[in-house]
Order: sequence, then C-alpha cells, then structure tokens
Amino acid sequence: MTAPVKGPASYFSSIEKKYGGPIAGWKDLIRPSPLTQHMELVTWLKAEHGLGHGHANTLVAHTLAEGDGN
Repeated sequence: MTAPVKGPASYFSSIEKKYGGPIAGWKDLIRPSPLTQHMELVTWLKAEHGLGHGHANTLVAHTLAEGDGN
C-alpha cells in the first residue's frame, strides 16, 4: 500500500489535470524567470498562465525549496 502524498506535492495531480503539462514543465518556466520573490512569481503565474492562487503558490514554493541545483 502506498502512503498518501502530503504537502505541496498533493496538489500536483490536480494542477496537471486542470492546467495541462507535467509539473516539471511548470517548474521549467519558474526557474529561469527574472522574478525572484515568491509572491512576484505567484502573481506572474496567475496573470500570464491563468493559474489559481493556491496552485501557483504550491508550484512556486516547491520550486524555490529545491534551490537552484548548483
């Protein structure tokens, strides 16, 4: 039996269903953005890509928590 997904990742399947594309694709949009502040990125995803606040917030928080990978 698989443990239920918790935290921000629990929203990933609904984000993919509602807005299309894999989560990796959304993160690929966020990472190179010249915007660096959490709420700037949330506002951008909402305005430019039509995401709801909670979904945008989840994507930004999860992506920023990963760091830049360097």
